[in-house]
Amino acid sequence: MIIEPEMSAGEARAARGTAATGKRTLAEELRLQLADDIVRGALEPGSSLDESEIARRFNVSRTPVREALRQLVASGLVNSRAHRGAVVARPTIEQLNSMFEAMAELEALCAGLAAERMPIVQRNELEVLHERLRFLSYDGNPQLFHEANEAFHNAIYAGSQNGYVAEMALATRVRVQPFRRAQFRNLGRLAKSYVEHDRVVVAIMRGDKTGAANAMRDHIETVREEYEVYAVSL
Repeated sequence: MIIEPEMSAGEARAARGTAATGKRTLAEELRLQLADDIVRGALEPGSSLDESEIARRFNVSRTPVREALRQLVASGLVNSRAHRGAVVARPTIEQLNSMFEAMAELEALCAGLAAERMPIVQRNELEVLHERLRFLSYDGNPQLFHEANEAFHNAIYAGSQNGYVAEMALATRVRVQPFRRAQFRNLGRLAKSYVEHDRVVVAIMRGDKTGAANAMRDHIETVREEYEVYAVSL
């Protein structure tokens, strides 16, 4: 399996743009839909992903399709080989664990720095986002919770007051996102995720750098475990 070591320029721009505006590009919407199809098994490993066919299915041009496929390669869900086009893949357990390990450390770093540096205005905004997740945890809508969850984590990245670390965290999340998103379908997962977030928020509000980092690290480790539960159920 081939996983590209770096994001494409398009991926990086798309990720930064989504974080800044909260809006997804067409390529990102396609990536999410195709990622869902792959993770839940509707598109099986080894299946060919023809750009023209996908463009017809979603009634779009091939340009956003190509970008979506590049992003899926970065997540390890798709292999792209010269003269053979794109085919469905899936990261090995070792590769997925490595991505989650990096994600956990980067997010822990952001949370710890946020506890030290996040201005009061951003702390208030984080509490508002956290409260929205509380209400959404009752609704049982994984997609809406996922979207609010991204805004919550973006706020913590920004609160670190370290643009370089925030960009690294965001880039890594793009790769892990399909798996983070899938685990929200587990029974009771939304409420559990909210409780894990609460530990992070409380530590940040207290200015507890070590506590915030540890709570975030534990949260991402639980996300990895929940994805494994989801994958077994497929």
